[in-house]
Amino acid sequence: MDKMERRPKITLFVDTVSPFAYEAYWIFRNDPTFSRCDIEYVPVFLGGIMKDVGGIPPINIKNKDKWINQERLRWASLFNIPISKTTPVGFPHSTLKIQRALCVLPFLFPEKKAEQEVLCKLLDNFYQLYWAEGKDITVAGVLEGILRDVIGEEKAGIVLREIPGKGKEAIGRNNGRAIQEGAFGLPWMVCTNSSGKTEGFWGSVESFAINSFNYILSYHLPSCVLKYLRNSSPPWVIFSPIQSANPHPLFRD
Repeated sequence: MDKMERRPKITLFVDTVSPFAYEAYWIFRNDPTFSRCDIEYVPVFLGGIMKDVGGIPPINIKNKDKWINQERLRWASLFNIPISKTTPVGFPHSTLKIQRALCVLPFLFPEKKAEQEVLCKLLDNFYQLYWAEGKDITVAGVLEGILRDVIGEEKAGIVLREIPGKGKEAIGRNNGRAIQEGAFGLPWMVCTNSSGKTEGFWGSVESFAINSFNYILSYHLPSCVLKYLRNSSPPWVIFSPIQSANPHPLFRD
């Protein structure tokens, strides 16, 4: 990488209730392409964002619940993302308490790298239970148990005590940040490429992935996206942001 180039950065806003935020998170965590990027995960409360921007919960839009279920399974299959064939019983659950708990972490782990490492361990656990296994993570004892397993009894106790205080305040700030940066739902991601240009992306996984990957990493598309592109009908053609007249030869084997 040229010395004058910046390291690409991605900010992904996450709520454990969102299947598409989970799928985007899983790709970022597991595809080696993104080792070239600095990635920040920011816990938010999706219900609060939608209320503040005047949105309608997807579950309340006729037929959209069926579309969401089909989409999450389709893209999980294409990208090899672990996911339950059935949604958790009672979906969507209110994950406000969990999200507020995640927002307490910066107060316990002021060093950003440490905070993000702990956050990812917790998200890995919540997402595994909720979306890979289809279990309700809002039932009594789940949050407490995961916190104890990841950060220990003492710190877990601090997090639980601070949920109504620091957690509530922090998630309000995170939601405000997400909205300020353009979010109106999830998944929402803000990318800064190596040239320093910043842009936000939203959508179901295919448009979210293709647009954002091409924007931030140009030709270096992850294997999961290449698989999708090659299996698409008609095939996608990714254009260089510099020479848009010359399509990238993805399909020349």
